Amino acid sequence: MIHQLDARGLLCPLPVLKARKRLLPLSRGDVLQVLANDPAAWVDFPLFCQEDGHVLKDIRELEHGTTLYLIEKS
Repeated sequence: MIHQLDARGLLCPLPVLKARKRLLPLSRGDVLQVLANDPAAWVDFPLFCQEDGHVLKDIRELEHGTTLYLIEKS
């Protein structure tokens, strides 16, 4: 199942903290799509996934400085 989180306008560490909270109730294999425009998220999300054991499936640059992070819950 695919879930969404809009973290645009939030600065480090809030996008990762909100993603962590949103992932908690999800089932293994569910995917969280996170929209973020914090420049630090490029570093934060890969580290977060590595530390928590989730899979960062994709990072896509969108328009207006927004980036989409696809995180599969492990």
